[in-house]
Amino acid sequence: MADLPVDRLTPGPPFSSVGLDVFGPWPVLTRKTRGGSAQSKRWAVLFTCLTTRAVHIEVIEDMSSSCFINALRRFVALRGPVKLIRSDKGTNFIGAVNDLHVNAINVEDNEVQTYLKNNRATWLFNAPHASHMGGVWERAIGSARRILDSMLLQEVPKELTHEVLVTLMAEVCTILNSRPITALDADPSSPMVLSPNILLTQKQGEIGTFSDHLSIKDMYSASWKHVQVLSDMFWKKWRTTYLDSLQKRHKWCTSKQNLKTGDVVLLREKNVHRNLRPMGIVERPIESNDKMVRKSVIRVAKDGKVTTYTRPILEMILLLDQ
Repeated sequence: MADLPVDRLTPGPPFSSVGLDVFGPWPVLTRKTRGGSAQSKRWAVLFTCLTTRAVHIEVIEDMSSSCFINALRRFVALRGPVKLIRSDKGTNFIGAVNDLHVNAINVEDNEVQTYLKNNRATWLFNAPHASHMGGVWERAIGSARRILDSMLLQEVPKELTHEVLVTLMAEVCTILNSRPITALDADPSSPMVLSPNILLTQKQGEIGTFSDHLSIKDMYSASWKHVQVLSDMFWKKWRTTYLDSLQKRHKWCTSKQNLKTGDVVLLREKNVHRNLRPMGIVERPIESNDKMVRKSVIRVAKDGKVTTYTRPILEMILLLDQ
């Protein structure tokens, strides 16, 4: 396992270095018509501070560069300037989506590039198919996404509105930021538990609620009660899943021989047809600061053409050592 990046260990103001991802969508009720109601979709952008582990969620109306810049601008206006952004190199954030003629966030778009340049921000991509390299934000978004999808797509019968969804995301941020990020102190005279909320607000104490008397029936009354019922549902599900996840994790504690140029590898591609075994040749191993190779550029033959991929070594099996 590699050492933590420098931006994970450098003290500084919260949200100076962030990891982000987009999740969703969920259907929302936009307006009522004579024939019924019109629905739209909403997505959420989750920002995770790489030092304090705090999260911030912004709701966007569509997967476009314009909406993403607005969400990023709202985030910067509330949390301050961002110097470093990390994310997966998924289809949400790369320029190849233009060839697919789909509406998606494109960080290689001129508008996004101009915004990043003017704000002196750097965007770093992880290698494709290497979600473990973004464990800081992937863990937060994973726990939130599973619960929200189960609530908003399956269990909640009442239609959401944009206002209810935005308020619910604010409540979700509070729940995620109230989790402990350090070990509990055994000293009974110091019972305080350090959480991202304390680092952000500089205030101790729990954020009070007024929904103890609410039930599932209140979801169909006022909109604020709808939000509080959904927040209680998220809290109960998240508390169960989060406590179960606080177990010891086995890490990569043994080192292996680095891949070299010319090595023949077998790719562990997930989206391949049956009986296909994609093989490739290491064209350029990419070394980390500790001289260990954790990802490489692979040359493969696909559909009669030679192309290159960047893949983590976890997705490769060494067949022939050069």
